[in-house]
Amino acid sequence: MNTNGLIRQYFPKGSLFNDISDSDTDFVENRLNNRPRRTIAFKTPFELFQTNFVALET
Repeated sequence: MNTNGLIRQYFPKGSLFNDISDSDTDFVENRLNNRPRRTIAFKTPFELFQTNFVALET
């Protein structure tokens, strides 16, 4: 499922983002960034970012 589809699980089509709190969007962001994805060998986007970020620093 693509990211838009995952977001729509939390905010159905027609939702007004002006009515959604920052804490609600932060919650969804955290859930999606820590959800394992098949397309990246069942790593989470957060894990992948951390791995690449550390590699760039050294």
